[in-house]
Order: sequence, then structure tokens, then C-alpha cells
Amino acid sequence: MSKRDYYEVLGLSKGADEKEIKKAYRRMAMKFHPDRNPDDKEADGKFKEVNEAYEVLSDSQKRQAYDQFGHAGVDGQGGFGGQGGHGQGNFSDIFGDVFGDIFGGGGQRGGRSNVQRGSDLKYNMELTLEEAVRGIEKSIRVPTLTNCEPCNGSGAKKGSSPITCNTCGGSGQVRMQQGFFAVQQTCPTCSGAGKIIKDPCNSCYGRGVKEETKTLNVKIPAGVDTGDRIRLSGEGEAGRNGGPAGDLYVEVHVKRHSIFERDDANLHCEVPISFAEAALGGELEVPTLDGRVKLKIPAETQTGKLFRLRGKGVKPVRGHSVGDLLCRVVVETPVHLTAKQKELLREFQESTEGKKHSPKSKGWFDGVKKFFDEI
Repeated sequence: MSKRDYYEVLGLSKGADEKEIKKAYRRMAMKFHPDRNPDDKEADGKFKEVNEAYEVLSDSQKRQAYDQFGHAGVDGQGGFGGQGGHGQGNFSDIFGDVFGDIFGGGGQRGGRSNVQRGSDLKYNMELTLEEAVRGIEKSIRVPTLTNCEPCNGSGAKKGSSPITCNTCGGSGQVRMQQGFFAVQQTCPTCSGAGKIIKDPCNSCYGRGVKEETKTLNVKIPAGVDTGDRIRLSGEGEAGRNGGPAGDLYVEVHVKRHSIFERDDANLHCEVPISFAEAALGGELEVPTLDGRVKLKIPAETQTGKLFRLRGKGVKPVRGHSVGDLLCRVVVETPVHLTAKQKELLREFQESTEGKKHSPKSKGWFDGVKKFFDEI
């Protein structure tokens, strides 16, 4: 079976420079790596093909021979698993980089820092609608990890200190290599810390941190809504080995209100009115977050009509103008009628049998009649 062109294998043109070749190899090697394609023979074959192409094209002498004579110029002196100082060295370096990308290790030279930033924390805070709209300051209690004071976060008993791990030499990683295969993984002796605690602290038992509950005051700005977050810098978990603390994110959740529903800057509410008020009109008192206001209901108001009270909504936290309050009137059907009230309604019904009193009803029935006529 004839071999594919090495430039085609890596998706390159013949004029590609060393940087482009290396970038193309990294992309293709990660795509077809056996650990990402378990039990896939086709991917395994392509992975070997990619490695063979890179070994030749990354070596200037082999590439020159290949460009001049094709596969005949490099067969027997290169290829997958072949020898050759310059190309083999480049190949091992980049292969180690790819393993680092896949497994999260590798790529580090000259050891590893054991300083670690603390984890971020999230606190869910429930607010009433009034608290969210007006802003408030609240105290919260947060369980967290803080630096152990007796050992100052080192994990070692006072007067002693951690020692360098003999297995990894303090890097926190061990490297195994066979030929051009190189795997870098977390040191099993120190679990990646690079140091071993021979005499652990009696207070934290070598962890360097302790579990505590702290009280914080949180200022909630006016206009927040569900999903908004307030960041408290440095109030998360303590860092390891002198690393900075993480942050605490307070996430707002606004409780359901008995009257209002919020839609960004606007508030919505339903206002029940009687049949008589809808027909004759009148004036009602409706609630707002700032107190009661008068709402004028014109005669012949239909259920579902919206009335807008400007400036009675919310000013969002991100600086928009104040929204409005939208009142939707709902005409209530009277219940628990007395015999006299029922009689009066019958008289009223008889007096309004002309369609002019029910414009929506007339239009609906006309539409129904047309529908059945066309069937």
C-alpha cells in the first residue's frame, strides 16, 4: 500500500515553516491520540501516520531529502520509530507537550510551584422584591477553609518544615519515557505537592487549613435581580502554601411576590374590578412599591386592559431609567348572589339583548357563523 504525502497527512503546503509544522502536528496528534480514541484502529493508524510525517518534516535534512526524492529519500533512515538525532529530539519535545495538553501535566521546565490559589465559593441569598429593589445590607455566615494559625498554612508542626520529595525532586510530577513515548503524571509519593510533611501539625493534621464559619456583611445594591452576583474578593477558601485566597460570590434569588411580578425594569400586577366598575367606570387605589396611587378606570373597560403608571417600576442596578408599573384589570364575575340580585341581573340581561352592548361578543359570533357557513 502506497504511503500518503507527508504534507497532506499534516494538512500543510510544501512551503510551511517549522512553526506551522509543529502546530499542525500538535493538532493532529491530539485528534488521533489513542487515549482519546480507545479501541479505534483507524485512529491508531492515523496517529502513527501523523508521527511518521512529523519525524521527517521536522528534521531539516530528512525534509530536504523527502522534498527531492519523496518517500524513497527517507525510507530506511526515518519513519515511525526510526533513529536520527535531530528529528528524534524535536519529536520527543513536542510529544511531551501534547501529553501535557491531554493529561493536564507536562510542558513545565525546571520544577513546579506548590503555591495554590484558594477555591472560589458561592452563597445563595434570598431577597424579597422590596429588598432587591431598594438595596439592603445583610450579614451572612459562610463555612470555609482558612489557614491554620499554628503552622501558618504549611501543614508541618511548629518548628519544623516540609521536606523536598525524593521521588520527584520537588517538581510534583514524575516522567516515564520509553523511546520517544513520554508520559508525565502526578508524583504518587507527594500527590503533586513536591514536598512531604514528616512531622504534621497537631491542629490541622498536615492539611494546612481548618474548617471555620465566618460572618460577613454584604451590601446589596438597589435594583438587583435574580441571577445577579456580588463578588467579595479574598473571602473564599484560603490558598495553599501561601497562595492567595479565592473569592466569594453572593448570588441573588428574589422571592415570589404576592402582588407584583418583575420584568427587568417594569413591574406587573393584576387589579380585580367589579362588573359595575368596568361598565360605569370609577377610581381605584392600587399599590406600588412607594405606596398607594389612584387609578382611573374609564367606563366600558374590558377585562385584560393594561394601564401604565410611569416611573412606578424598578431602577435596575446597571443604571437604566426607572421602569413602569403595568396594571392589568380583570373583571370579576359576582358570586354568592341573593335571589333579588339574580332577578335584577335577569332584568338587566333582558334589557341588553341588542348586540350593540356586546361588541366583542357580536364579532365573535359573526366569525363563528361564517366559519360554519364555509364548511
